[in-house]
Amino acid sequence: MSPNMLLEYLAEITQIIDNLSNIYVERYEEEIFSNKRANIRIRLRFNQTYLLEINEAVIVNNNQLEFLDYRYHLQDANNILIFRYDSTPHFPQLPNFPHHKHLPHEVIPSEKPAINQVLQEVELFILFSPS
Repeated sequence: MSPNMLLEYLAEITQIIDNLSNIYVERYEEEIFSNKRANIRIRLRFNQTYLLEINEAVIVNNNQLEFLDYRYHLQDANNILIFRYDSTPHFPQLPNFPHHKHLPHEVIPSEKPAINQVLQEVELFILFSPS
């Protein structure tokens, strides 16, 4: 693996966001603590309506990216939750603990999605949601 793995990951996220349409980047913050540790905080506004917040704490361990913590939160213009993936350890009874997904009326087991998967889910939601 590359000694610049973390920087390459951050560049990949930037490229993915740059390729999106109908978004406004309200916040893009990288805290790089070393070549093996960083935090990411991003706020993306889709169609001037939906807000996606992305938060990750990432380390490089044994030449692999590991996510110490993450949160991908989508809400509508009225601040109503559409979905949130996170790793907060507050649902120990769920498979894949601590990974889970919040929906408007339930919490379900989930794997940690990649940022590009979350963005695809957001785009599909917007495409098929009534306007």
